[in-house]
Parts: sequence; structure tokens; C-alpha cells
Amino acid sequence: MTTATTTEIRPFHPHFPQADLDDLRERLERTRFAPAAPGDSWDYGTPQSYLRDMVERWKQLDWREVEARLDAFPNHLTEIEGQTVHFLHVRSEVEGARPLLLAHTYPGSVLDFLDMIEPLTNPVAHGGREEDAFHVVVPSMPGFGFSTPVADGPWTMARVARTYDALMRRLGYDGYGTHGSDGGALVSRELAVLDPEGFLGAHVLQLFSFPTGAPGEMDGFGEKEYAALAHLQWFQSVGGYNAMNGTRPQTVAAGLADSPVAVLAYSELFESFGNGTSLVSPDQVLAQATLYWLTNTYATAARYHYEEQHAGAEPVVSQGRIGVAVFKDDFQTIRAFAERDNANIEHWSELPRGGHYASLEVPEDVVADLRSFFAGSR
Repeated sequence: MTTATTTEIRPFHPHFPQADLDDLRERLERTRFAPAAPGDSWDYGTPQSYLRDMVERWKQLDWREVEARLDAFPNHLTEIEGQTVHFLHVRSEVEGARPLLLAHTYPGSVLDFLDMIEPLTNPVAHGGREEDAFHVVVPSMPGFGFSTPVADGPWTMARVARTYDALMRRLGYDGYGTHGSDGGALVSRELAVLDPEGFLGAHVLQLFSFPTGAPGEMDGFGEKEYAALAHLQWFQSVGGYNAMNGTRPQTVAAGLADSPVAVLAYSELFESFGNGTSLVSPDQVLAQATLYWLTNTYATAARYHYEEQHAGAEPVVSQGRIGVAVFKDDFQTIRAFAERDNANIEHWSELPRGGHYASLEVPEDVVADLRSFFAGSR
């Protein structure tokens, strides 16, 4: 990785030494696979057959092509309260374009949004109107990708939100909106809670609002709401990484730092735990795994679960403007619970395809919903 040391905001070019890529290839060649579980299905976790196939694909992945796609956009580094923050900043040529911050997922990265940047900044060339244009900022969350090393701790989603607000102000934006899924949705909601001056709203793919056990809170629920609760129960039954990251992140990080195949296996959320609904392509999964491997950032990324569970923060009702897009095969936000926890939901859409990584799966649908939510806001 090379940087040009200039001023407060300095250009950055993502590039890894060939020796790092050679080392990755050599480790893949020496992979020792765990014995397959009975039936070699996803019931026990990532199957051996899936890993064998993906390792062969990984050997063929052209990382330099991924680097070139990333480097085609202006990359920068800056320091905010001692923390190095990496970000893409792509300004639209349309006068009056809205500033928009795109907050990535876990275990995702800035790679989540590469297919959305051009349609957002140059909408006329992608089926939109000039008034749909955005200036786009895509940060790497501290501890992810190139936003390393982590200056100190703890890093919570609320702290990331404050850092992102500081970044947007440093870039000269008096107001802006935000979008995110997964960790990015949590950060975006924290920005809605913060509701800084000029905030145009948070567009999220999930609002993680759950039953509290209060009497009558499920009165009026029908088939749709109970199906959403069933989906949540399924997710809890397969999402063991939540418990591991939330209690022993450094233990699992030891294996993830030493084995690229461990990184690949631990990224099974990209495959929706093998339930057959994910539209994320193998090359997209491998590009994300490669970035985590080359930056050795799974330890600091996983640590967010621990910090959130130990933060002791009291629940807060958000007053900021929020829009929700619920994708068919993603976490199904239950509207009654979401409206209990968020007082200003102004937009709600339900999409017929796509899942947890909609920006990778159906980026055009995410862009269309963003245009709808932010229409008329300045």
C-alpha cells in the first residue's frame, strides 16, 4: 500500500506487494481441510465441498483487477481524533447534488458499493434524472480494510457515527444523508439518533428492533410478522459468530489471521449460511475475503460485537429521519417494533428480490430506493 503524504486529507492508492499475493497463493496450495461433517451440508457450518471449490476459484482470482476497480475512484486517508480513516470520495458533476455517505457491512468493506457509485453520481447515464445525483463518500469503518491500525478503544457504532459526521464536515458538507446495511445500518441509525445539523436522513436495509416481552406488543400480528419472527429464530440458530465475536474475538482472530481459508469459512454470512437465497457471486465473496486477508483486519472487525455487548448503552428512541428498504431474503424488520424505537420513519419499501448484501446482489434496486427516499431533500 502506498500513500502520498501531503496535508490533512491525502490521496491513497490501494496496492499490496506481490510478495503478499504470492504468500496467499502458497497458503491456499497448502490448505489442510477439516474432515467433512455428515452429509457435508451447511447444517454444521461451512461445508468442505464449498471450501474446496472456492479455494480453487480463489487461486484464479485476479486481485490486481479488483485493486484497479477500487483505485479507479479517488481514495483518501485522513486522521480523526488519532484514527486513520480511509474513504472514497466521488463528487458528481451535477450542481446541487446531495452528499451521501455509504456505510458498509460486516464482513463487508468499501467493495460493497463499487457497483453503485456511478449510478449515484451520474444518474442520467444510468436511468435517472439530474435531480437524483449524489456526491458519494464511502469510508472504511475503523478497524476494517485500510482504516487501520485502530488508534485505541473501545470502538462502538455510536463512536463510528461521530467519526463519520466529523469526516463529512471535514469534506465541507453542511448536510448529508447516509445509507447502510448490517453494521452500516447500525451506524446509520446512530447518525439518525445524533441527528446532526443538516442531516437529510438515514436509509437502512434493517432496523434491528426486537420483542421486549411487554404485554400486548404482538397484538394484531399476522402471518407476515410471525414469519419475520421465525426468520429471526433461524438466524439466531446459525449465527454463531455473533456469540464468538461478542465474547472471545481474539480467540477466533488467531485462526483468521493465520489461515485464509478460515477467513473464507468465517465469511459464510455472504452465502446466507447456505440457505440457497444469496445472490452474491463467488468472485464477490473472494474479493472481500482477500481484502480482509491482505489487511489482516478480521480481529479488529470482529471486535465490534464485543464492544457493543459491553458498552452498557441505554436504548434510545431515534428522532432522526429514517427510510427502510426490506429485501425479500434479508432480516425482516417488523414495522411495529421499528416504529416503537424510531419516531420518524418516513419511507418503507419491500423489495421482491435480494438479501443481506443487496448492494452486491441487486445494486440497481438499492439505488432506485435511495433516489426515492432522498427525493426533494436538500
